Amino acid sequence: MPPTNPDRRRALTDAAIGLLASSGVHGLTHRTAERAAGLPTGTASNYFRNREALLVAAAERVVELHLADMDAAADRQTGEPDLVELLTDSLLGAATVLRERYLAIFELRLEAVRRPELNRALEGLQAAATAFTAGHHAQLGLAIPPERVPGLIALYGGALFTLVTAPAGTVTREGVETIVRAMVPGAPG
Repeated sequence: MPPTNPDRRRALTDAAIGLLASSGVHGLTHRTAERAAGLPTGTASNYFRNREALLVAAAERVVELHLADMDAAADRQTGEPDLVELLTDSLLGAATVLRERYLAIFELRLEAVRRPELNRALEGLQAAATAFTAGHHAQLGLAIPPERVPGLIALYGGALFTLVTAPAGTVTREGVETIVRAMVPGAPG
């Protein structure tokens, strides 16, 4: 029977996310995750039978965190919606406050090309983002047809990759807003 300590499992997966961001997929091992989480040697292998299981668990944790963040963002939204402002705030936060998580997501996405099980773990992220975005835009009364949401998400993802992989500390609100205005049809430049 696998261990049932959810705090240790979460500590290992959160450490894995940090390691993916700082060292890449090749820097993540059971031992490095244990060290980063401050847990004894052998703990990770009690929770994850192999490295792929650790990668899948990190992906599942990223999805869990991302869904919680999307719900929190929807709950915070008040007043008259402005798509440029919403996207600018979202991209800026993702590229700065959540930079580590998105670096980990990009590492996992690239690795998932070669690992079907990891790819399956990440599939839910795209579907959830599309459904959430379409629902959130409808709730806010934004005039974006649902069939255009996947394209907007693709543009957002490309912009996010560019911003997250820029040197740390170089992303500014003005730079992000310039990118968003290029993404949103009809937005003044």
